[in-house]
Amino acid sequence: MPHSVSAVVLALFLSLPALSQSTSGMDPITLASTPAKQSAEVPADAVITPAARMVADFKDGDVKFDMSELVEILRDRKHEGWVLAAYPDPRTRQPLIGAGFSLDLPEREHPQTDPLNQHQFLEPSSADLWQAAGFDPDRLNDILKVFYQRKRKWSKRTWRRRLYSLPAQISDEDATELVRIGAIQAIYNARAYCRNFDRWTGPQQMAITQLVYQMGVNLQHFDEFLAEINSGTESAAGPQLAAMDSATFAPDADAAAIPVDQSPEFWQGVQKSLIGSQWAHKYRTRAIAVIAMLDPAYQDDPSAAEQRVGAVLRPAVVRHRHRHASATRRQVAARRHRGHARKGRTAARVRSGDRA
Repeated sequence: MPHSVSAVVLALFLSLPALSQSTSGMDPITLASTPAKQSAEVPADAVITPAARMVADFKDGDVKFDMSELVEILRDRKHEGWVLAAYPDPRTRQPLIGAGFSLDLPEREHPQTDPLNQHQFLEPSSADLWQAAGFDPDRLNDILKVFYQRKRKWSKRTWRRRLYSLPAQISDEDATELVRIGAIQAIYNARAYCRNFDRWTGPQQMAITQLVYQMGVNLQHFDEFLAEINSGTESAAGPQLAAMDSATFAPDADAAAIPVDQSPEFWQGVQKSLIGSQWAHKYRTRAIAVIAMLDPAYQDDPSAAEQRVGAVLRPAVVRHRHRHASATRRQVAARRHRGHARKGRTAARVRSGDRA
């Protein structure tokens, strides 16, 4: 009996090398049917970009609002549009795709100027964000190549006429993933703009995230808003407010324990600083929805919070001064023409009478 067991063990031991070799010589059809995740593994010596680390570190539980709800808001056709092929930005003419994802932005420096906030800004390139979403870089290059070929040939009118009939270059799911990547970056930078981001309510966090998503680096020019939203924290927390790990999304436990001002007076001041902005008057409907979320009582009655903002944020008055001035000039010219014509007819009658 011991001799038979030893023989079996020996046979199994001798069969191991053959088993490992047969893996490399496996039929190609069998390999193709296996999951493709193995080819996507990152080599041990590969450089992980800050954008990839940002996405990997983020968890939906790091914020107090529903991440899927935010993505649905940001991909709304009434807000940013939804085009599955590269198209030019109406102002900058740079390529966008999906709900306005920029395709060729370079990496930018965005220094932190708040000495009480150690969380740094992150402005990666479009290529880094594209790869952080798990997409092939060559695919991005192909999309940009087609875009610039069309841009050289097409006029603005041609773009407008063909915009929604362009062949899709990405899928609906790809565009949604790009929106999610942009939202994660907005959350990351919202912490750099606002010291107390992690201690606010879910609607307040979502409102600031939408502001950062829509404005990007331009939000740094909203001096009054940033001063209001960060006011009152200098002496309350001191260096504890700077205890945020800038490499992750997780706030420091001591900083999270510091009480935050949720008085109506404080947030009314923050809302007022946004209501007076050009952005709020230009995009009134969107601004009302965002500014209302800053109300501490928003969760109790969202409609009432939006009505309070809408009562103060009046629609922008459009004045057509140039058109009015042009019409006035035309009227004056017409009166002068009629006056000269009357004078000419009167003089002709006088000469005719003299001849008679």
